[in-house]
This record gives sequence, C-alpha cells and structure tokens, in this order.
Amino acid sequence: MSKLIDGPDPHPRRPRFVVPRGTCDAHCHIFGPAARFPYAKDGTYIPPDAPFEALCALHDFLGIDRAVIVHASCHGADMRVTLDAIARSNGRFRGTAIIDETYQDADFQRMHDGGIRAVRFNFVRHLGGRPDMAFFQRTIDRITPMNWHLILHLDAVDLVEFRGLFESLPLPFVIDHMGRVHAADGLDQQPFRVLLDVMKAENAWVKICGSERVSSMGPPFTDATPFAQALVAGAPDRILWGTDWPHPNVGKHMPNDGSLVDLLPVMIPDATVRQQILIDNPARLYGF
Repeated sequence: MSKLIDGPDPHPRRPRFVVPRGTCDAHCHIFGPAARFPYAKDGTYIPPDAPFEALCALHDFLGIDRAVIVHASCHGADMRVTLDAIARSNGRFRGTAIIDETYQDADFQRMHDGGIRAVRFNFVRHLGGRPDMAFFQRTIDRITPMNWHLILHLDAVDLVEFRGLFESLPLPFVIDHMGRVHAADGLDQQPFRVLLDVMKAENAWVKICGSERVSSMGPPFTDATPFAQALVAGAPDRILWGTDWPHPNVGKHMPNDGSLVDLLPVMIPDATVRQQILIDNPARLYGF
C-alpha cells in the first residue's frame, strides 16, 4: 500500500552562500499536480504536489539557473511530468527517465528530443528493491549508442554487493546521494571505501547531495560533509550536486533548502572546484 509522505519545508531561508551564475541543481524532482499528472497506482509512496512552478520559485530564490529533473518512482514509467517541465524550461532543464518493458525505439527518440539523457534504476529496498538484471542489461545495450548514462539509486550495502557490476559498466553511471552511506559508520566503513575505489574509474560519477540522508546527527547535517569532501578530493571532474527537492521519503529531519546551499562552501571550500562541480560538470554530462 502506498504511504503518504511529507512535503518540503515551505519556508526556505535565504542562504548566506551565493551560488555562482550558471549553477545547476543536478538532482531535483517534480511531483504532479496529480490532477494533470497522476501518481502511479503501484507506487510505494504518494507525495504532496510539488509542481514545476514551485521548483522554479525555489530556484529563483536560491539563485539556481539550471536543473536536472530526476524522474521519480511515484510517477512510474509515465514520463509526461518530466518532459513537460523540460519543455517549459526554455533550455534550462534536462532530465532522467524511468522506463519499463513497453518502451520502444520511438519512445527513446521522443525522450531524447525532449531533453532526457539518462535512465534511473532503483535498488533501494524501501522503494521496491533491485531491478530485474536482465532488463537492466538490455537497457544498457539500448542507451549506450545514444550517449546516455545510468543513474543508480542504491543503499550503502549495494555498493559492496554490486561493485563488480559497477566496474563492468561500459557507459557513464552516476551514483545518487553519496551512495546513501551512514555517517555514524565513519569514513573507513566498507561501503564508502568501495565507493571511493569505484570512483577511480573514468566513467564513474557521484552526487554529493542527500546530506540529510547520510547524516546520523540531524541538522545542520555537517557530519555528512567529510564524505562529500573525500569524494570531491578523489574525482572533482565527476561530481554533481543537487538539492533533492522536495526531499521524498527523507526520514526524521526535513531539510531547509537554504541550509543545504550553505553546506556547499563547507563541502567544496575551493571556489574553482565549486565552479567545476556546480556548473562545468553538469554542463558536460547533460549538454547544457
């Protein structure tokens, strides 16, 4: 049965840190409105509407110019909500897809023309668990010639179990939310050591978003910053950042998006590297 989840903090505070022009929120979602874009009947959760206009208002408030809309499982393989947002963005948005076995070549071409550049696979247990691996492989074969990439949403334990799979992938792949490691387990925990090793490959990318998911201490989530710093030190040219707005299934502590922006200079103290991560890397991967 689908569970109802909370919406984002409706009162983001003005961040002290001013992001540079051209900053890309490389991980955010749009939900609904359900009256126009219904939620999947077999979804594991039902969110409050978080439509295109609300995301744009947040980005205007935070000073963010570009975005990658990560199509979420609450909309299933119905891509209309994400394609609509990209079409309305005047070139400022790209997106990632969730697909099923019904998708044909014409559907992939339609998505590509509409600004989709990746397919996302969910391994997280509370969201339904790992995909069918034969379908996973068929998808890789299909999207590699299109110069798309994979987005992988994992639990920390999956980093260890699927290390061999990651190292065999023939196309770029992006691991969400720092691999959802647990800050309380420390930098030397096996999943994070595996993630650092996986990131040595030139086709491996990771998002240093989801501090609220990694943190064990709660707000202001600073116990997650050493993990981001270690990832940045290892592969600054293959790091992305995002808000994860509107923070679905976030757990105990709903973050304030202004506070998340203020973690940026802590996670990435060097201004040149921040430019690379906030602007140059997403522009290269998504073709802005």
